[in-house]
Amino acid sequence: MRTRTYYDGPDAKVTDDQFVWRTSSAQRVFVIHHLRNVGLVQTPARVRPVAPALAGLTVFAAAAGWTLLSDPAIYVIGFLVLATPAVAASWRQPRHWELHAQYRDRAVVLYSSSDSRVFNQVSRALRRAMEDTRRTSWGYGLAAA
Repeated sequence: MRTRTYYDGPDAKVTDDQFVWRTSSAQRVFVIHHLRNVGLVQTPARVRPVAPALAGLTVFAAAAGWTLLSDPAIYVIGFLVLATPAVAASWRQPRHWELHAQYRDRAVVLYSSSDSRVFNQVSRALRRAMEDTRRTSWGYGLAAA
């Protein structure tokens, strides 16, 4: 019997018997048959841990420039104009969507992505793979009345 592929992208692959999440450091493989209670979770946007330090460093550099330069107003204002968008852009981490499940009686994170389009494609492929795995060899297991 051929393996059916529901999704095959750069960071995940969903087949009829496996869910593979390719992270930057490792590859996590889950057997579809052992997955239970799969759910979608949206994590809130968070402040990055380095953002307050970056903001403090920017203020310190502006204060140092003010005391060290002969005509500081132009330079410090220019520096703050250039540095403020960089600090603002690095302040918050984007929201992430995650797939959580029970895998062999353990709570696991199956997949995580900040791209909602890709996340929806992966979650839909997993849903289809789980639906097809639950079918019996002779149909859906329904009885005719």
